[in-house]
This record gives sequence, C-alpha cells and structure tokens, in this order.
Amino acid sequence: MSLVFAERVNPSKVFLTQKIEVTSRWDPFYFRPELVTLEKRVRKVTPYRLRDFVVQMAGGATPSTTEADKHYTESKEGVPFIRVQNLSTTGRLNLEDCKQITRSTHEGLLRRSRLFGGELLVKITGVGRMAVASVVPNDFEGNINQHIVAIRTENAKTSETLAAYLNLDIAERLASRRSTGGTRPAPDYPALLSIPVIFDERVPKLFNAAVIHSETKRAKAKALLAQIDDALLDELGIRPKPELPSTIENRTFRRAYSEVTGDRFDPHYHRPSFKQLSATLRERGHLRLGDVVKLSHELWDQASLFQSEFPYLEIGAINMDLGRFSAPSFTLIAEAASRARMLVRPTDLLVSLTRPTRRAIAFPPKNLELAVASNGFAVIRDIDFTAVTPRYLFHVLRSYLCTAQFDQRSSGGNYPAITEEQLLKLIIPLPTKKTPTQVADMLDGQYARAEAILVEAEQALHRAKQEIEALILGQEGTT
Repeated sequence: MSLVFAERVNPSKVFLTQKIEVTSRWDPFYFRPELVTLEKRVRKVTPYRLRDFVVQMAGGATPSTTEADKHYTESKEGVPFIRVQNLSTTGRLNLEDCKQITRSTHEGLLRRSRLFGGELLVKITGVGRMAVASVVPNDFEGNINQHIVAIRTENAKTSETLAAYLNLDIAERLASRRSTGGTRPAPDYPALLSIPVIFDERVPKLFNAAVIHSETKRAKAKALLAQIDDALLDELGIRPKPELPSTIENRTFRRAYSEVTGDRFDPHYHRPSFKQLSATLRERGHLRLGDVVKLSHELWDQASLFQSEFPYLEIGAINMDLGRFSAPSFTLIAEAASRARMLVRPTDLLVSLTRPTRRAIAFPPKNLELAVASNGFAVIRDIDFTAVTPRYLFHVLRSYLCTAQFDQRSSGGNYPAITEEQLLKLIIPLPTKKTPTQVADMLDGQYARAEAILVEAEQALHRAKQEIEALILGQEGTT
C-alpha cells in the first residue's frame, strides 16, 4: 500500500523520497523533485564535475577593519580587492565599485589569495545567486575576500567556458541545491566542487553574444537614468559648477575659525564645492529632511507578529541603477540575526547609511506586506505629504544634490557611513514652478522608460540562456 497525496497538495513542497536515496544531506530542500530531476538530466550528458577542472584553488580573507589604515587605501598604488559585488554573471569583473588594499597587505597577509590572469573566480557566500563566476583578465593584479574562491584551471579558455556555464540558470540551481541555509547561504568547498559541469566550448561564444546584446540595451537605459538627474536640476533651476582639477592649489583653502566652531574640523567636510552647493540650495526654497520625515525604529518582535518567516532585505540586494530591490535577491529568515532587526512596511523608504554615495535608496518590494531589513538602513516612514511626496524624496535623495551631501556628511575613510542625525540634516530643495508631485510624475515617466528597457534586456538575456541550456542538454530541454 502506497501513500497518495490529495490533488490540492503542492508536489514541489510536499513529496516523498526513498530512504535509499538519502545518502548525503537530510534537509528537504536538497531533495525537491525539480532539483533532483534537473541534476539527473545534467548528469546524463556529462561525467564531469567542477573538481575535474581544478589545478589549484585558494580562498580569500577580509583584513580587519579595526586596522583599516594599515590594510586599505584609496591611493593609485593600491591593489584591487575583489568582493562579491565585483563579480558578474557576464563572466567579467565589474570594477566600478572596487575597494583597494595596500601592497603590503596584498603581498603579506593575503599572499596566498593573490590573483593571476585566467583564474576563475566563484562566489561562495551571500544573498541571491550562488556560484556567480568571472574570469581574471590577463595582466590583472588583485586579491579576493573570503566570500570568493579563486580556481586556477588549465588555461583561460577553460575558465571562460566554466564561467559561462556557471552563470547559466541550470548551474545556479545546482549550486543553490548544495548551499546551506541561513541569512547568508553558502556551499562549502566539497559541495561547490561537486557541481556537475557540462563542458561545451560553444557556450562562451553564444553567451558573450547574448551579454553584448543585453549590455547595449542596458547602456541605453543607463543614459536615460542619467538624464533624470539633469531633468531634476532643470526643474529646480540649479546648475552646479564642475569640479576643479585635483591640484594642490585647488585642494588648498582657508576657513575662518567662526565657520568651523561647533562643527567638524576635517578639511573634507569644508571643501569649497560642498560650501558652494550648500549656499546654492539655501538660496531657494528648501527644507531639512528632518522637518518632513520621521525615522522608524520598529524592531522585529517575531512573537507578536504570528509569522514564522520574514523576507530579509539587504543593502547588496538593491539594483543601484533603478533604486529597487531585485525580486529574487532576498531570502527568508526565521531568526533575528544581529544585522537584521529593522521591521519595514511597503510604504517605507529605505536609505543605506553605509557608503551612502552608492545611491542605495529603495522602497521595499510592493508584494511584501512585512519584511526585515539590515540595520544598515535608515527607515523613513512618516512623511509630511503637504510638503513632499515619497517619490519626490526618492528622486532627490538619489540625485547629485543629495549624494554630494552624503559625501560631505559621511565619516569618510574606507568604510564611509552617515549617522541618522546627519541624514536628517540634508537640505531638500523644493521646486518653484511645479509641485513636488508634478516633478515626481515627470521623473517617474523617464524612470519607467529606462526600467522597461532594462527589463527587456534582462528578458532577452534570460531567453538566450534558456536556448543555450536547451542546446547543451540536448533535445530534452530544461525544466
């Protein structure tokens, strides 16, 4: 007699597995039928696993922030320090937001994880996709943190083929199957190396063609997004002067003692460009952020919410181009981690307090009634609608007018951050010819056009990946 589930039972969540098949892990996620089926399908067409291509492997580390001056630098002589956000599903490194370590740290403390051209870099920890892979360019000097593993293969062509495969969705699902749970899921080294690999040298060429097509569309969308800042400045009648060349003469200035008394004494805060911007903003209608909003400090009290799991929103899950969370980039957590205590609601506006110039500002996803956010966010909740609207604040906070103020008011150094007190002091300019709602509606229109192009780019890349997956799996196709 066999057990039969009712038709209303979701077979992807409720299923039976024979005891003889449970040979490695005991958790139900690992044995979800669609993942088991996919792995069987992949293993039918390939005998290889990732370990078969490894010549040498090394994990990185993160130097202590308590000795930041010793390990990190902003000078041109610094060595790129690759973190998860520098890896890309295009297979190429993204160095736009790359930290740097000192040469002594690179050649001393992190000597074993120095990078070499042609190595395969694979993400092993973090929110979102697992096994994101990029290839180290030739003649590139750099290092990695502990969330990445560097794999030396037979040659660069092998690494490129592996990276293209690992960035496909089938490889992502196989990698996720092997990851542990928690707020930072991660596969250990044996699990990572056990991923089945379909090594097909046609994949890089097809994958790169799809990436180039997608990136062309993304470039068009980014150009539209960049124009939003200009459109806002035009509405406000503000034209900031360009930054002067970084010469000794231009970086040298004087301030009267009366100007700095009771305020910060560091020269960065008193830079002429910041002073000029503040004067420009004060010349027209404006208000302080703290005059029109209140910050929420509602902590996660799980016992009173009658909910077993909550979506966890992390700063790194924000699409910085659009200022919104990528839908699949958050996980469910059931325990209050120290970095995840802020309860947020759909109408809140989240502002990153760490490295705020990245424009990590976003509303929670609309489909989430309640979520838990990293305590690196400030949660803006009670907004005075008679003065501004949430969408107007969103656009202004992401504009040059506020990112420059973030830069001025942040703590500086290798891990710049702004306090809630300093955040509430930001000057928010007001339009004179239109209402904040009218300005926000105009900017939203341009934002929507850019977003549509980005969505189209993502969909085109997804379709191309599906076609590649069908090709390497044979006529059976993908699940």
